[in-house]
Amino acid sequence: MSDQPRRPRKPAKPYRRPQKDPVRVLAFEALRAVDERDAYANLVLPPLLRKAREEKDFDARDAALATELVYGTLRRQGTYDAVIAACVDRPLREVDPPVLDVLSLGAHQLLGTRIPTHAAVSASVELARVVLGDGRAKFVNAVLRKIAQHDLDGWLERVAPPYDEDPEDHLSVVHSHPRWVVSALWDSLGGGRAGIEDLLRADNERPEVTLVARPGRATATELLDEEAAVPGRWSPHAVRLTEGGEPGAIRAVAEGRAGVQDEGSQLVALALAAAPVEGRDRMWLDACAGPGGKAALLGALAAERGAVLLAAEKQPHRAGLVAKALAGNPGPYQVVAADGTRPPWRPGSFDRVLVDVPCTGLGALRRRPEARWRRRPEDLDGFAPLQRGLLRTALESVRVGGVVGYATCSPHLAETRAVVADLLKQFPGAGLLDARPLLPGVPDLGEGPDVQLWPHVHGTDAMYLALVRRNG
Repeated sequence: MSDQPRRPRKPAKPYRRPQKDPVRVLAFEALRAVDERDAYANLVLPPLLRKAREEKDFDARDAALATELVYGTLRRQGTYDAVIAACVDRPLREVDPPVLDVLSLGAHQLLGTRIPTHAAVSASVELARVVLGDGRAKFVNAVLRKIAQHDLDGWLERVAPPYDEDPEDHLSVVHSHPRWVVSALWDSLGGGRAGIEDLLRADNERPEVTLVARPGRATATELLDEEAAVPGRWSPHAVRLTEGGEPGAIRAVAEGRAGVQDEGSQLVALALAAAPVEGRDRMWLDACAGPGGKAALLGALAAERGAVLLAAEKQPHRAGLVAKALAGNPGPYQVVAADGTRPPWRPGSFDRVLVDVPCTGLGALRRRPEARWRRRPEDLDGFAPLQRGLLRTALESVRVGGVVGYATCSPHLAETRAVVADLLKQFPGAGLLDARPLLPGVPDLGEGPDVQLWPHVHGTDAMYLALVRRNG
């Protein structure tokens, strides 16, 4: 038995309660809503930010960071999944979704922002302690320390297959798009590697907020008086907010005289309004009007010519949004809850018809980054009959000599040219108008007669437009 005195044990460190970071907790809550409820970040995040500003010391910088964390994580989810998968000892499907959300938020801070490495890891571990518990926080800490060993370029060299071996899979991992989306966009865009890479990069950039001054109610000049506001690129009614901001705080927007609307959507409405029609020009129809942005612009343009707009929307709650958007329109209009494939109006009633059909939304991935992970190739089969049915009814609804605008926020060929080509076969008396001259000043519109806009070329969503005249 030793006579050596025993060393006194070091006292255990007192337990430290986790520190709640309101910004990162809010970002985590937004990601959970997107995952659990199939919510869209652009609908979930604003009310969370408003509540945070009302209840906490949450300033504009906090809101900007929370927004970047949410949207940045969603946009780069595919890349971060590949990186995280290389740092864990189990398939990602076996990692609890809340844990994966914390890891993804941490990966974005490490690989996609200028937040220092130590701060990114410690803040993410602290978040894990708050929302997951101390046990799983240790797992988060271990994984993030592995991720921190390389920067984004270093990780892409490790997790992305070489371009020469598998171009589509390489682009999928590097630019964080599902492989099938990369393939579909490439088919629609055509060309070589440079163009598709530019498009995929543009999808991962935060878009500017674009406003529309509704004719007869507001002017672009009025909106340009706002701070950091610059003219739109193509639409005479567009104004871009280069530093973001809260559009609802702008008086004209709050009063409904202006709204938030991508410039591509504005160009669709303007082109239809400018298309030549034969004879009268008194009755206009928006056959898929929800949530009301294009209807509000069309209604204002119709009012300038003494025409009447009928805005139809199948879902009653969305019809209510259309009515709200059109409230105060300077000319006559009507909003109805009606199915555009089984309309209550008589055939041949309208001079101009817009049918902006439901689609996969692959043209708006800048604004709804989560859509790329939600959509599947089989979704195209679900939309196809509806898109063709709506265009068929639109062509039946327009009179001889009138014009239909077929629009969709997707560049996928199955949702654009294929739909139009099929319907033209059924309506031998219909023909395409060249839409390009109706978008004056807009470059690189292709061979026509239809038009495909692109984020990397035009700075807009990837809107598609075909103008069809009913000749008999």
